[in-house]
Amino acid sequence: MSDVHLSIREIFELVEAVLLANGCDAPNAAAVARTVSSAERDGAVSHGMFRVPGYVVALRNGRVRGDAEPDVQQPTRAFVRVDAKHGFAPLALERGIPELARAAHELGIAVMTVIDSFHFAALWPEVEALADEGLAGIACVNYASVMAPHGGSRAIFGTNPLAYAWPRNDKAPVVADMATSAMARGELMLAKRAGRSVPPGNGLGPDGEASTDPAAILSGVQLPFGGHKGSAIALMVELLAASATGDRFSDEVVEDVSDGGPPPGGEILIALSPKLLGGERTQERTEAFLDRLSSIPGVRLPGSQRHRERLDDGPRVLDAALVDKLRGLL
Repeated sequence: MSDVHLSIREIFELVEAVLLANGCDAPNAAAVARTVSSAERDGAVSHGMFRVPGYVVALRNGRVRGDAEPDVQQPTRAFVRVDAKHGFAPLALERGIPELARAAHELGIAVMTVIDSFHFAALWPEVEALADEGLAGIACVNYASVMAPHGGSRAIFGTNPLAYAWPRNDKAPVVADMATSAMARGELMLAKRAGRSVPPGNGLGPDGEASTDPAAILSGVQLPFGGHKGSAIALMVELLAASATGDRFSDEVVEDVSDGGPPPGGEILIALSPKLLGGERTQERTEAFLDRLSSIPGVRLPGSQRHRERLDDGPRVLDAALVDKLRGLL
């Protein structure tokens, strides 16, 4: 497998050009390209350029509107609703998050739902955007049904990721982003591409038997992390992302996502103002606690590796075959 080196700017420009060539308008192409290039910048390759063919598939088969104009509404002072109008999630999030942040600063807590969108990226960009505004953020989104609940062998949940961020004084925020499946689906897909097995406990093959073959798991079902605990969190995400938004449950997604493209669904974000909720000394006390936590040998705060990767402004090493494939999509 050969590699090529591209700068973050070159990654952005290539992704933007591919999307423009395949049905996106300029605002949607730029929003998705920002999301993809940010993932490559931070070393999150399973949500970077690896996802672009899936975006293109969804555009070419008409599953997603590349020219969707999100509709941002605020039914109450504490509630922002964004209708993505059958478009990709990044532009809907970029349009709605400023309104969510304003509401949270005013009221201490606010909620935003995104409906009729196609979310295909990591969740940390949206919660980190809130942390950049001095707010704590929580986000979750569901997916097509690919994961069985604990004790079962039939898929009903998505991989159902959950993310949170907490702002810090003059430091990178604490940011966690995790699937409730034992392994993110993108990581399984990368393992399949590389021809390597995965640890036991990640999923079942089509025959219902435990497997370490990513191809078999992708054709069968994934499993939640932590047994019944991960399954319970996956259920919470399902309720928040579908019940609380009014959008689809994972097992109601009828679109075939075996082509690698994104499914439709809902997303919920909760923004909180630590200063308004906890008082003037909240950040001071929090910083002291996080310092005590990070001083424990072997402990790494969530998101710290990604933020270290971000400090490197040099080119990123990319799979040459993937880059050639994207250039072919032009």
